[in-house]
Order: sequence, then C-alpha cells, then structure tokens
Amino acid sequence: MATVVQARWETASARTLVLDVQDWPGHLPGQHVDLRLTAADGYSAQRSYSIASSWRDGGPVELTVQRVEDGEVSSYLTDVVEPGQQLELRGPIGGWFVWRNTPAPVLLVAGGSGLVPLMAMIRARGDVRGRQPFRLVYSVRTPRDALYGAELARRVRDDPGLDVHHVYTRELPEGRPGRPGRLGVATLNTHGWPPDFAPDVFVCGPTVFVEAAADILIALSHDPTKIKTERFGGTA
Repeated sequence: MATVVQARWETASARTLVLDVQDWPGHLPGQHVDLRLTAADGYSAQRSYSIASSWRDGGPVELTVQRVEDGEVSSYLTDVVEPGQQLELRGPIGGWFVWRNTPAPVLLVAGGSGLVPLMAMIRARGDVRGRQPFRLVYSVRTPRDALYGAELARRVRDDPGLDVHHVYTRELPEGRPGRPGRLGVATLNTHGWPPDFAPDVFVCGPTVFVEAAADILIALSHDPTKIKTERFGGTA
C-alpha cells in the first residue's frame, strides 16, 4: 500500500502524487508501477504509471498523472485524491526501458506526458552527478502543456552536460521565432546526438509519436538496437 503525502500540479491537467510506499525496495529510472483503485461495490480498475522520481531506496515515489478526457482512473488521481489517502500499488516493474548509469551519451525523446520516465533518468543523473552528456528533445502542444518546466530550466543551468530543446506543435512561446510544427528530421538531426556517438536512446510518448521518432532516428543511421521505446494509449 502507498500513502499520498503530497500532491502538486505540474500543469492545469497534470498532477504529481508523492507517495510513501511501505517496504519500497528502490527502483531504476524508467520503471513503472501498477496502481489499482477499488470502489465500495467491489469494482476495480488498474492502470500503469511511470515513476517520475529518482532511484532513492525507500522512496518517496512520485507519479505524475496526466488527466485524460473520460479517464476514470486519471481523473480520480488528478481531481479527487488528497494527501492522507491510501492507494494500492504494485512495483517497481520493468527492466528494459531503464537507464543504469552507463557512460554512454543519452538522447531522450519525449512526447507529452512521455517525459515522466525520462525525467526520472534526468533526476537520477543529477543525483549521482553523472558526467554522461544528456540531451532531451521534448514535444508538447503549447508552453502551458510542458511538464517540469522550472525544474528543467534549473537543471540545464546547474547540471553540466544536460541540454533541453522543446518542440511546440500548436503554439510557440512569446518571442520565439518560427512556426509550430511536429518533430521532424531536422530537429533530431540538430538537437540529438550524431549516430557516430553511439548514444543510448529512450523514446516515450503516444504510439504514433514514438513510431515516427524511432523511424526518423533509424533514417539518421542510429543503431536500432540502441533505441528503446515505450508507448502509451487507451483508457486512463
């Protein structure tokens, strides 16, 4: 069981729940948990959520939940849950889409709330004062939809070797030249790593976004075996 000890809004529709999890063994950045809600009449629903926090043993564990229209679980977690409540949680789960503090450069490509497990990697690197160069290319609709904006800006300033580039598909920040647009070849060619650097690549987001990004990276001659993907979709 997990007890909610804090809740904070990241955007108007995304909320981070800070959980005290009994006997938490620690986790690797990129892992997720299964969270189950059970109603008084016995009806239950289970969803998987990526862990946003770093890999500290014993927690706390942070989950950032994006509210989905008509999503029975995500709406409850963003709009109803308050500190003090308990949630049924199982995890950590997963051992493939994880960063293990290896020395290789890292390219992170995120779409929307797909940033969550990649943020765990960025935070873990910061915690260990890693020297591996990290680059994040983050696609969102508008500046208001970007998760962890203030923290990412601070980490770019304070964590040497971390670079962040935002792609806005519908609305640019005030004063930024150009036009909104989807992630393309030119963006990943300019703001990603050259394939000769053999970076570890992690791509996370909606299925269509992940498939498009992975195709672009392969077209740019990145080694497919170095590209790890995680996608989400469906009911939330």
